[in-house]
Amino acid sequence: MRQIVLATRNGYKISELRTILGDLIGELDLEIVGMGEFPDIPDVVETGVTFAENATLKAVAAAQATGLPALADDSGLSVDVLGGAPGVFSARWAGTRGQDRANLELLLGQLCDVPDEQRAAAFVCAAALALPDGTVVVREGRMPGMLAREPRGDNGFGYDPILVVDGDSRTSAELSFEEKNAISHRGKAFRALAADLREVFADR
Repeated sequence: MRQIVLATRNGYKISELRTILGDLIGELDLEIVGMGEFPDIPDVVETGVTFAENATLKAVAAAQATGLPALADDSGLSVDVLGGAPGVFSARWAGTRGQDRANLELLLGQLCDVPDEQRAAAFVCAAALALPDGTVVVREGRMPGMLAREPRGDNGFGYDPILVVDGDSRTSAELSFEEKNAISHRGKAFRALAADLREVFADR
């Protein structure tokens, strides 16, 4: 099997990507490994100001350090009335990375006076493919919707409980894993890379 590294140490993200790219993995005889396989390589500081910049930083660093083709992504919530914020600061909107409940409550407080029809938002993901020779390709996926006024659902994390998905009455956190995976921003971004991955591995 031919290896490709996903620039994360998060086992859930690795499993999720294997599901998203399931058919392609079989077609190209790929094995997706995470950065946990390379414990001596330090994590990359995400200094970009866009999702694409952060995804590229991580993918390029992983490709250079491992000598393997590398994938990486960066994602977050983009709220129209806030000019695209919290954006790349989604995970630390309340000041500390990983404080999901605090981030969510701060955002809802900031939007409390915004009328329902102006609460458009989207989850956005940029997925990058980097090769050891320096080649980089970035694709983007979006999961649009409207922001609810209070959290609903338990099948998610971050801002999932407040994004009511376009064409549905449920929040992202009320969707099943299969439903969310079919329409998620991350799924769309990585599936958009399928043609690029085929091109990379076709002659290998």
